[in-house]
Amino acid sequence: MKPKVAVRNIFSDLDQLKQFSLENGFNGIDWNIEIASLPNTPAAETRWVSRLAELNPLEIRYHCPFNKIDIGHEDPVQVKAALTVFRRIIRLIAKADGKYLTIHVGLGHDTTRILSWNATIDNLRQLVQYGFEYGVKICLENLAWGWTSKPNLFEKLIRKSGAGITFDIGHAHACEAISSQYYTAEDFVTPHHDRVLNAHIYHTEIAGTGHIHPDRIQDIEQRLNILRKTACNWWVIELNDVEELIQTKKLIDVYLNTQHIQSAVN
Repeated sequence: MKPKVAVRNIFSDLDQLKQFSLENGFNGIDWNIEIASLPNTPAAETRWVSRLAELNPLEIRYHCPFNKIDIGHEDPVQVKAALTVFRRIIRLIAKADGKYLTIHVGLGHDTTRILSWNATIDNLRQLVQYGFEYGVKICLENLAWGWTSKPNLFEKLIRKSGAGITFDIGHAHACEAISSQYYTAEDFVTPHHDRVLNAHIYHTEIAGTGHIHPDRIQDIEQRLNILRKTACNWWVIELNDVEELIQTKKLIDVYLNTQHIQSAVN
């Protein structure tokens, strides 16, 4: 089956976001949650849920790209605050009938010394269980730096917590573990093919610049082939520039159509 190709909530106007998505053949929205915009009363939560319902029939999945809000921080006060925020978000997503939430470990930090490995695993496991109780699957994303940028450590975090995987192919390209050729991008997903539930698609990430789009399908083809071997059916093009986004969507459409034809012939 072809994966669903999704776009981030790049427009604040939901009518514009929905129209853009449908006109350009996107199947869903990967909604980046912002701490500042979280509803803080039951009535506000109801309005938030009703607002997102306007995006039907597009599927919505959720993403928390929070800087320095970490469930594995060595400071117990910060850990408590982080867990409170994530539990609140899980309940909110469940209220909106959401099923998937992507989180990070170490995002925004420039050192892992302020993090606790054991606390990260324990608290991630707790969030996975909390999400299960609300019907929300918690997925951990590989980053370009830190523990989750190393396939061997990423594997342990996934295995010991029970989390799903959000495979970011741009981070996989940019991280030292892959650029040094000590590991391959496939090593992020090989141990747990069945747990890869989301993918973030772009070419690479450059510090200070951000996400870089592929100029041609060959830039990302090998990593897309890796994804095709997993259970992942949700591909998010993580680009904000509209022209780059549409061009990348066209590359992916051609790639998927070619793969579909080849599969039919074989």
